[in-house]
Amino acid sequence: MPASPLNPSKSSSVDRGGGKATSFGGSTMNAEEDAKWLQWVTHQFKTIAGEDGEINLQDFKKALKVKESFFAERFFVLFDSDGSGTITLQELQKALTLLIHGSPMDKLKFLFQVYDVDGSGSIDADELRTVLQSCLYESAISLPKEKLDQLTLALFESADKDCSGTITFEELRDELQRFPGVLENLTISAARWLTPPAPQRHRRQPRLLTSAYWHNHRSHALCLAVFVGLHVLLFALAASAYRAFGASVMVAKGCGQCLNFDCSFIAVLMLRRCLTWLRATWLAQVLPLDHNIQFHQLMGYVVVGLSLVHTVAHVVNFALQAQSETSPFQFWELLLTTRPGIGWVHGSASPTGVALLLLLLLMFACSSSCVRRSGHFEVFYWTHLSYLPMWLLLILHGPNFWKWLLVPGTLFFLEKTISLAASRMAALHIVEVNLLPSKVTHLLIKRPPLFHYRPGDYLYLNIPSIARYEWHPFTISSAPEQKDTIWLHIRSQGQWTNRLFESFKKSEPVFCGSKRLSRRLEMKRSQRKPQQGLQPQPIDFGASAQGAVASNKEVIVELISYRPEGAPWQGHEGLVNTGTKDRTRAQREAAAEDPALVSEMSSENHQFCNIKCYIDGPYGTPTRRIFASEHAVLIGAGIGITPFASILQSILYRHQKRKHICPNCQHSWMESGQDEDMKLHKVDFIWINRDQQSFEWFVSLLTKLEMDQAEETQEGRFLELHMYMTSALSKNDIKAIGLQMALDLLAKKEKKDSITGLQTRTQPGRPDWNKVFQKVAAEKKGKVQVFFCGSPALAKILKGHCEQFSFKFFQENF
Repeated sequence: MPASPLNPSKSSSVDRGGGKATSFGGSTMNAEEDAKWLQWVTHQFKTIAGEDGEINLQDFKKALKVKESFFAERFFVLFDSDGSGTITLQELQKALTLLIHGSPMDKLKFLFQVYDVDGSGSIDADELRTVLQSCLYESAISLPKEKLDQLTLALFESADKDCSGTITFEELRDELQRFPGVLENLTISAARWLTPPAPQRHRRQPRLLTSAYWHNHRSHALCLAVFVGLHVLLFALAASAYRAFGASVMVAKGCGQCLNFDCSFIAVLMLRRCLTWLRATWLAQVLPLDHNIQFHQLMGYVVVGLSLVHTVAHVVNFALQAQSETSPFQFWELLLTTRPGIGWVHGSASPTGVALLLLLLLMFACSSSCVRRSGHFEVFYWTHLSYLPMWLLLILHGPNFWKWLLVPGTLFFLEKTISLAASRMAALHIVEVNLLPSKVTHLLIKRPPLFHYRPGDYLYLNIPSIARYEWHPFTISSAPEQKDTIWLHIRSQGQWTNRLFESFKKSEPVFCGSKRLSRRLEMKRSQRKPQQGLQPQPIDFGASAQGAVASNKEVIVELISYRPEGAPWQGHEGLVNTGTKDRTRAQREAAAEDPALVSEMSSENHQFCNIKCYIDGPYGTPTRRIFASEHAVLIGAGIGITPFASILQSILYRHQKRKHICPNCQHSWMESGQDEDMKLHKVDFIWINRDQQSFEWFVSLLTKLEMDQAEETQEGRFLELHMYMTSALSKNDIKAIGLQMALDLLAKKEKKDSITGLQTRTQPGRPDWNKVFQKVAAEKKGKVQVFFCGSPALAKILKGHCEQFSFKFFQENF
């Protein structure tokens, strides 16, 4: 290992693997800081060293937590300067001094030695390929051998300036200088034990006390203020009317009056059709309609709290009455029987109150997230239906509750009746199923004639063969302009969704009748003919090219029928058996028309079926505001992309509708006017995924979006894509710098990304949200609105950044 001078500068880099790998740079290091750092290294060394005070290769691999042993072994060899097979504390301190405090040139020498496997003083093509292969494994990227060879050649040819067949130190230095800032921040991100923890930052002002927070949450604050004020008023009026009966009665009556309002109004917050209608009115700008579920949950907590106080106050009052010499009833009679005659319906107030409290506590316990999200949704669903007996008991319990329930109850039952009639009027059928990577089930449902929805809307789905009484909400991923079918993309995350996926996964693919194959062949023939008008064509989400997630080649993914193993052929509900002869003839005809079609039809992940289902909807979401925005930033994390699938398809259709091409010179231009309900000037679409496989099912649509804008300049593009893969290590990591450089070079050469097949380069790690929003603000395309669908933890981060930049933030709950 080369000797390296200590550099008093420090630099910092972020560990894309989840933690912070603090390297030092930017400020002079004093003696006290240096002593603390040496103390920390000594402490960490002792935690992993053996009894002999040295670290062997296995201990080193365990400490580094690297996936590929190649890098661990190379680092170990370079750290072990005396070649003894173990690392001492002095050798570790010397190596860390180089990596953390060393100059960019020192780090470059270390990097070169990592790549120079045989120690010849130069890097040949085979050594570079070995390094890149290990880099792919470290970043959880899977590419075919041919693509790995292309990456190796792209980087090797770019670095080997003199065409000598090897890369010298000087050539590697010149190549890295094309990527400014990389060498200065070079580090080993996985080795978090190498550096002391970063000092805790001073706590900033709480978000609740910032002006930006109140500016962005003024509608919430107004509603909460009205809610609290109304409760104070109702409590005060009811309590003052019973001030002659003592404090316990006053408290009980005050809480009871508040409960009259809460137990009736809580249903209004779940009137999905009414809320969808309100989204189209000016009230959507005043009321926080997007947070109706959160307010519903808040009112649930308030109801439980007031009910407990109400019950305790009555128990205290009954105890005082039972102790009175003039009372003919005992305490238990006052609490549990109708003998005292308390209440307006045969003295049933006490027993109905006890029953109400028990039902409420049961509903509250079964509504917790640990029950709903742990595969026991049925428990939540059935216990939540106890609102019907609760309303009946409340009418018997309180003499005035029916007056409070009259209007909201009428609206509630009217909406339920309409929804039930609309969903059960005629059974629909799932006509095609596509099992996609990451356990995503793509359902195609025959669209009812009067089913009108807007991009981003959702519906409730019931499949009796999976669960007869369960209804689950899913975002519609197809565009409204697609007339024949409704698309749903369902991620297997719970009990019901897993049953759905497994029911198709275990099915046996078989070919169905010639009529159905003929319909597929007719559709394929029609697509070869010139398209008339602007009817949008369905986009295949499953198409992929060898060695990449997507390709620009147009393919038809055939969905074949299925039947469960050992199950007999069924009639109209399931499948139609047309016999082996018809099936063989259909395959022969399909092969004659297009040999590739049959091979695509043979995939067990594509199934053609006829399964009965019911839908209830559509219902609106915050994403309805997108087309009224000027500059929309769409952020999806993982399966949170589904609300934007419909939106992007609709944007593509509307964009194509405004585009005209001269039949003579093929010159294209856009209409100056826009749709009445579309004010968009710019759309930034950001998709964050953990691994490469998660990109597969959605990338075909993005490919079409890029192709539609291929003739436009980068600055003039209406839609800009940003892809991030969090498992991939950044360019600042020694274990990834070569790979990321090669990916950049090959992307420029082939005009497409090697990971997804898109023209947009997939960025490693997580987005730097501060830089992302700074870039958005600098474009000045109009008022910025951010729409997000993903994890609550990321939503909290994004909301904080939006408050800093005064962007409006909308979150889709899923």
